[in-house]
Amino acid sequence: MGVGRRMKKQGPPEPLSEAHFAKLKRKAGLPVDEVPAETRDSKKRRTGKDVGKPKSNGAAQKKAVQLNGKAKSTKPIAQANGDRSKLKGKKVAPPSTSDDEMSDGLGEGLDDSDLDGSGLGSDDEIEGGLDDDFLGSDDSVYDSNHEMQNKAMFSEDEDESDAEEKLTAANIAGLTRKLDEQMAQDEAENEAELRDSAMQTNIDVDRPHVLEDEDEDQLALKTKALLAPDLQLLRNRINETIRVLEDFAKLAEEGRSRADYTAQLVKDICAYYGYSEYLAEKLFNLFTPREAFEFFEANESARPVVIRTNTLRTHRRDLAQALINRGVTLEPVGKWSKVGLQIFESTVPLGATPEYLAGHYILQAASSFLPVMALAPQENERCLDMAAAPGGKTTHMAAMMKNTGCIFANDPSKQRAKGLIGNVHRLGARNVVVCNYDAREFPRVIGGFDRVLLDAPCSGTGVIAKDASVKTNKTEKDFMMLPHIQKQLLLSAIDSVNHASKTGGFLVYSTCSVTVEENEEVVSYALRKRPNVRLVSTDLTFGREGFTSYRGKNFDASLKLTRRYYPHSYNVDGFYVAKFQKVGPTPPSLIRDLNRSQDALGKAAGALSGGETEDEVVDKTPIAADDKLVASGGVEDDGFGGFDEDEDKEYMEKAKRNAMRRRGLDPKALDKSKAKASKPQEVDEKEQVALKEKKSSVQGAKTKSKKEKKSKA
Repeated sequence: MGVGRRMKKQGPPEPLSEAHFAKLKRKAGLPVDEVPAETRDSKKRRTGKDVGKPKSNGAAQKKAVQLNGKAKSTKPIAQANGDRSKLKGKKVAPPSTSDDEMSDGLGEGLDDSDLDGSGLGSDDEIEGGLDDDFLGSDDSVYDSNHEMQNKAMFSEDEDESDAEEKLTAANIAGLTRKLDEQMAQDEAENEAELRDSAMQTNIDVDRPHVLEDEDEDQLALKTKALLAPDLQLLRNRINETIRVLEDFAKLAEEGRSRADYTAQLVKDICAYYGYSEYLAEKLFNLFTPREAFEFFEANESARPVVIRTNTLRTHRRDLAQALINRGVTLEPVGKWSKVGLQIFESTVPLGATPEYLAGHYILQAASSFLPVMALAPQENERCLDMAAAPGGKTTHMAAMMKNTGCIFANDPSKQRAKGLIGNVHRLGARNVVVCNYDAREFPRVIGGFDRVLLDAPCSGTGVIAKDASVKTNKTEKDFMMLPHIQKQLLLSAIDSVNHASKTGGFLVYSTCSVTVEENEEVVSYALRKRPNVRLVSTDLTFGREGFTSYRGKNFDASLKLTRRYYPHSYNVDGFYVAKFQKVGPTPPSLIRDLNRSQDALGKAAGALSGGETEDEVVDKTPIAADDKLVASGGVEDDGFGGFDEDEDKEYMEKAKRNAMRRRGLDPKALDKSKAKASKPQEVDEKEQVALKEKKSSVQGAKTKSKKEKKSKA
C-alpha cells in the first residue's frame, strides 16, 4: 500500500520532546536530569489560510536558507548590545578548531527557535521581514536533515560531552577571540616541535657509529676476521657510511676524517661483494659514494638478454613475430637501435631455434651495438676489424654495408677465429676476409682502410656481471700491461687508416672496461703521439661524457666527445667509445719510433720468458727457381748438371724453418734437435786432401786408358 492522504498532507509525526519524558518521570517520582528548554519547532503548522499558497520547491528552500543566514547575521547583531545582560548566565562552549565544525555551528545556531528564545525580536518583526513559508511551512515537505540540525557535529576523537554550544550573535566575538588564541597556541607548539627536531639532528645521539673503536681488543678483531660476515649488518653499515659521507659536516663523529669513513666503506664493499681491495678502491674512485654503491649492486644482477636482427636475411618485425609464435616474450631494445630485441622470457633455447640456425639473428649484448653505430661504415668501403672474434661486430658492419665493399676481420687467436668463421658463414656475410695476425703488425701486413674498428682487449671491469672472476684476478700488473698493449694497438690502427679517403678516414676505439687507465689515458696518449688525428662526435644519442680530469690528471678538452656507459645508469654492460678522424699522413719518423718500441717490447718479453734474445734473421723473399740456383763453377760433366752441396744446405735449412713457422712451430726447435743428436765423425783436413788427390789420380788413370784404347783402335 502507498502512503495515505493524511501522511501526504501532514508528513511524519514529530518526535517526542525530552521535556515530555521528564514530566512523566516527575509524576512517577523518578529522578530527572536537567533538560534544556524545549525549542519551538522551526516548521509552522499548515493552516487553512496557507492552502492557497504555492508549495516551495527545493531550489527555493536553498535560496531561502542563504537569505536567512544573511538576515540573521545582520539584524540580531545590531540588537546584541542591548540584550547582553540576558545572556550572561549562558555558558559559552569552547571554540572548534576545524572548518567543518565552524560551519556546522553557524548552521545550527541561526534558526527561528534561537531568535525567539533570546528575545532579539518578536514574531511579528521576523514575519514581517521574511515570508511565512520561509522555512518550508508546507507540512507536506519532509526535511531529512531536520533531526540532525538539533545535534552538534563531533570529530572522531570527541564524545558528546564536548559538544559546543550553539553560536549566537552575542557570543560570536568571544568564540572568535578564543579561536584565534587557540590557533596561535597551536602555531607556537608546532614551531617549537620543528626547532626541537632540527636540533635533534645535530646531537651526538643521532650520529651513526659505523667505525670500529681504536681501543678495541686485538683478539676480538682477529676473532671477527675468522667468523663469517653478517651480510645484513654489512649492508646496514654500508648505507649508514654513505649517509655520513653525503652529509659529513653534521653526521661525522668527532675526531674522524673522511678518509676513515671511505676506507671503512671500501672494506665493507670488499667483504659484502667479494672484490679485491685494489679493484674495489679503483672502481670506487670513479663515482660518488652513493653511485658507487649502485654500480657494485648492478654488477650483481645479469644484464637483459638481447639479440641483433641480421638485416641481410630478415626484418626485425618479421623476426619478432616468428619468435612470439614460438613463445618468446620480447620488445625492442630501445629507440636508439633499429635492430635490437630484448628477450624477457623464452620457452625455447634461443641458440637452437630455426631462425638462429638460419642466421636471422645473433645473441649479442646491447652495448656491442654502440661501436659499430659510432663507426657507421658505408657501402663499398674498405674496413678493418682488428679484434673481430666472435664476429658480432664484423657481421653488424657487413649488414650496414649491405654485403658490399670489403671487411678484413682479424683475430690473433686461431681458436677464436674458428668461431668467427662460423658466424660469418651462418649470417651470410659474403664481403668478409678472415685473417690471423697480431694486430700490432698492421699496417705492415695491409693498410689504407677507409674505416677501422678496434675493440681492444681489456680488463673486463664493465662486464663483471658476466665474469665474476674479474673481482679477484685483476692485479696492479694487469692495469700496467693492458694499457701498454692498448696504446700500441691504437697507434697501429691509426696508421692503418687512409686519411685521403673520400668517405672515411675514421677510427673507433672501444673497450668493455670503465677504468680511466684503459680509456681516457690511452686516448690522450694517442692524441699526443699522433698529431694527425682528432676526436669527433660519436653521434650516439645517449651516454655520459668522458673524463677531462681525474684525480689530479688533466686530459684534452675534446675527450668530452667520448662516451661512457655504466650498468647502473643504462642497464647495459660497462663500455667506452671514442671516435677519431685522421686528417693527415703519419710522419715516417713516428712510424720508425713505433717499430723500435715494438721490437724492444719483443726482446723484453723474450728475456722475461727465459728464451734467447737474439734476433732471428728471417728471409721472407720467395724462393727462386732451381735453374737460377745452379752454381757457375765446379760443375761435373755428368749430364745431370752440377750443384754445390754446402750452398744447397743453407737453402734447405731456410725452407725447413719457413715450413715450421707456417705450421706455428718454433724454428729454434730445429737447432735444439740437432744439438741433441749424435755428432758426425770429423774428418781430418789432411785425409780430405789425400782423398781428393786419390780421386783425381783415379780419374787421370781412367782418361789415359781411354786414350790408349782409342789410339790402338
